[in-house]
Amino acid sequence: MIVLAGEDENDCKILAEVVRAHHPGLGDAKIVRINDPVRLKKKTGGDLESSVRSLVGKAKGKALQQRGRLVAFAVHEDLDGYTDDRYRSVRRTVTAELNRQCPADSAYALAAWESEGWLLLFPDAFPHVRPKWKIPAQLRGKNTGLIDDPKGKLRHTLKSPPFRESDGPLIAQEAAKRGLLTAPVGQNRSHADFLADLGNWSRGS
Repeated sequence: MIVLAGEDENDCKILAEVVRAHHPGLGDAKIVRINDPVRLKKKTGGDLESSVRSLVGKAKGKALQQRGRLVAFAVHEDLDGYTDDRYRSVRRTVTAELNRQCPADSAYALAAWESEGWLLLFPDAFPHVRPKWKIPAQLRGKNTGLIDDPKGKLRHTLKSPPFRESDGPLIAQEAAKRGLLTAPVGQNRSHADFLADLGNWSRGS
């Protein structure tokens, strides 16, 4: 049983596609979500310890509810900032606490700037969701961890029909179908760091 936690359902659906694409050893393992929104990036010390304890406890409870064994726990949060020194500090602190408390494999997806920054790594998936959508050259093949407000840029660029947050999972699904999730166009350190965490998960769990 793989449990996900994130800021909302859309983010968790995107995360699920990334997890499956980069960890084929999971086989038919079920992926489920806990509904509590994640708020870890601004916490330290006892506050962080308490918040992680609560999330891990709910992940274990979700696995029990589903009559499964918790084998992995992935946590998503939007950074709302660049992959800079703050990103490295926050991710290091939260990852250490998550690893300390979680009895299963874990991973922290601190998406920079936000999940839409990860979606821009797969520009060729967008037209498969809406035929008229095309990612412009200025957003293709870039370091998307250094693009501020990618969601706003997508809304400004994709207007027929307008881009919505709920389109994110559809884009991830189309990228997965076409093998694009393992062939990003551009780079994003937050995405690469998450994949590195996944690479440390136990194969075939």
